[in-house]
Amino acid sequence: QVQLVESGGGLVQAGDSLRLSCAASGRTFSSFAMGWFRQPPGKEREFVATISWSGTITAYADSVKGRFTISRDNAKNTVYLQMNSLKPEDTAVYYCAAARQAGTTARLDAYDYWGQGTQVTVSS
Repeated sequence: QVQLVESGGGLVQAGDSLRLSCAASGRTFSSFAMGWFRQPPGKEREFVATISWSGTITAYADSVKGRFTISRDNAKNTVYLQMNSLKPEDTAVYYCAAARQAGTTARLDAYDYWGQGTQVTVSS
């Protein structure tokens, strides 16, 4: 039904920037709220950012607010996560996810489709 593929991860130094992309299959992309989650080594998966289907509403985890920006281009079936001022604690596997609802949500269980993840490593 929905396939999500993340890209853009890599190894960077503290203070650098990365832009993650998530390409979605199908023509129903615009009807889903989208989110980014991450899983640091040895820790549970945690919420990072979410955006409504219209792109007009966004929400962020406190740990990334002011540094990360989520956006989407429904015409291109793509959602982005711009990450600035990266810190070593941002090191994690980052996952793109789609929820079968219009509004934003930080609830992990609300997301129905997940990408394979992309590794982001930030060195000090």
